[in-house]
Amino acid sequence: MSAPISNVRPKPDTVLVDIVDYVLNEKLESDLALETARNCLIDTLGCGLEALSYPACTKLMGPLVPGTVVPNGAKVPGTQFQLDPVQAAFNVGAMIRWLDFNDTWLAAEWGHPSDNLGGILATADWLSRTAIANGKKPLVMKDVLIAMIKAHEIQGCIALENSFNKVGLDHVLLVKLASTAVVGQLMGLTRDELINAVSQAFVDGHSLRTYRHAPNTGSRKSWAAGDATSRAVRLALIAKTGEMGYPSVLTTKTWGFYDVLFKGQPFKFQRPYGSYVMENVLFKISFPAEFHAQTAAEAAMTLHEQLNASGKRIEDIAKITIRTHEAAIRIIDKKGPLDNPADRDHCIQYMIAVPLIFGRLTAADYEDAVARDPRIDALRNKMECVEDPQFTKDYHDPDKRSIASALTVEFTDGSTFDEVVVEYPIGHKRRRAEGIPLLVEKFRTNLARRFPAKQQQAILDVSLDKAKLEAMPVNEYVDLYVI
Repeated sequence: MSAPISNVRPKPDTVLVDIVDYVLNEKLESDLALETARNCLIDTLGCGLEALSYPACTKLMGPLVPGTVVPNGAKVPGTQFQLDPVQAAFNVGAMIRWLDFNDTWLAAEWGHPSDNLGGILATADWLSRTAIANGKKPLVMKDVLIAMIKAHEIQGCIALENSFNKVGLDHVLLVKLASTAVVGQLMGLTRDELINAVSQAFVDGHSLRTYRHAPNTGSRKSWAAGDATSRAVRLALIAKTGEMGYPSVLTTKTWGFYDVLFKGQPFKFQRPYGSYVMENVLFKISFPAEFHAQTAAEAAMTLHEQLNASGKRIEDIAKITIRTHEAAIRIIDKKGPLDNPADRDHCIQYMIAVPLIFGRLTAADYEDAVARDPRIDALRNKMECVEDPQFTKDYHDPDKRSIASALTVEFTDGSTFDEVVVEYPIGHKRRRAEGIPLLVEKFRTNLARRFPAKQQQAILDVSLDKAKLEAMPVNEYVDLYVI
């Protein structure tokens, strides 16, 4: 006869406690992290504004019940919607992720830490408008930046050593987790309430990666993070009522997260929580493309120029060898038909073919009108991916964090171009001086898609001034984006 299971409620798992104590107690003093967070804020909102040009995105926007307006609710940038914080978080989260153009973190698990901005901004805006209505002080944008740094850190530090994709779970699990912790802190949850909320994030159902991979790749990957960050706001609100949590949600035998979903393995950690992730985050500056292909797309742009200068044609290409790292091969090496934009922006061959042919790679290039060009699939069929073990090693090296790719083009006449190697994409920390001016121009371009000149300038005047932005009430900053 088996021994009875103890019904003594255990102390909270260490992982839960470490997250909560970091969120509640860490005093961030990194100027680099705050400056990077400011750049991350404008880039992420700009990505959302561009996404509002796409009906596939905007059809999901707005309240659950049409016509609903929430007094003192959170406003959705670039729109006239004012919603409850849960639905506002979904709206903001979906629009910023839609085009796969916001920041990236690459490690054992991949993801986009700025996905957390959906929950952070919606919660901070709602809390600020509610505070003002009650004669209290609103939150300021520095509170948002600090929440972003901490959300980046939670998501990114867990991702360093723990692969959720290898057990079939999507990385938005970490968005839900990080957003729950930081929005709960913004709401004023006690330590015990916040531990309860974070436990709820783990005990929740979790997204499968089905929608990111052949043969089921689809547009849910563009709103999955919005769903995750909005769920986080809901869980924090539930915990705020005093709802109980589940202290050994990770470690309890048979029924815990580790045993049910992580093959019985506990999480591993490379470093304590601080500000490392925000300081080292990768920006997508040049191309709205899955990040493992950013260096390959840069190399393809160089080869496009060489093709034009040499007088050779796309049709003269016999073979293209893509030397790259293991993660790129696992995620975006695709043969056969590509059925939709979500399929195409996760295919390294497509993201090389378009810049080789056209000398560009934009969000519009994933749409059917461009994809119909027969030269694209003809060129894809001539490409082969091979892993370079050194590229894979450097990808995981915490001092390098490279995302290297190299392209070699061979022609039907037997000639070749010299291999083009790009180790670090333009959005890498090692290329910040080169990249940030281009990131600001990307923001200017995205503002111009949605707002008249005077409104664009008002946003820029605050967003590019560290002191002004950090001191501005959240609701006032969000109001700048109301169209």
